[in-house]
Amino acid sequence: MSTLKGKKIIVGISGSIAAYKSCEIVRLLVKSGAEIIPVMTRNAAEFITPLTIQTLSQNKVYINMFQLPDNWEARLQRLSRSDCGQVEHISIAKKADLFLIAPATANVIAKISAGFADDALTTLVLSVKCPVVICPAMNSEMYRNSITQKNISNLKKTGFRFIGPERGELACGSEDIGRMSEPGKIVSELKKILK
Repeated sequence: MSTLKGKKIIVGISGSIAAYKSCEIVRLLVKSGAEIIPVMTRNAAEFITPLTIQTLSQNKVYINMFQLPDNWEARLQRLSRSDCGQVEHISIAKKADLFLIAPATANVIAKISAGFADDALTTLVLSVKCPVVICPAMNSEMYRNSITQKNISNLKKTGFRFIGPERGELACGSEDIGRMSEPGKIVSELKKILK
């Protein structure tokens, strides 16, 4: 039996060319029996479509923190006063066994390090109690920048886990550090974390 079977995994996708690898990560996680809760930044939607991730994950994609659920009118009619406390991003956060952010840009890493919660992805990060795994993907100069290194160090000290980045061909054409780890490796590491 797969260690991922029945696990609820939030997959956060930020705006990087490496977002195409997220499609394969989601496919592999679903194949392993995990339930995927996909969250994309608006910039991520410039690289891959929410429809692609929704189809692969078999689940609704969260982009807008304030989007209403599909059946909001019916739910509103059934609400009692006690139900009003159910904030959707908090209820999603409570269900999660693991939160994966792949790819994680320098911008998203900086926002998480500083405690920003200005979109669905960063708001969920502050709401979860499960392990958070970050897979950086960026240009080598951005990765080596002392501010980015400080942000990564701060997050590691706080208990965030990192997979990668690796050395390889980058979007700019150079061979250097900053390439997001391959989907198979990421899923394999997630299995170890959830054991």
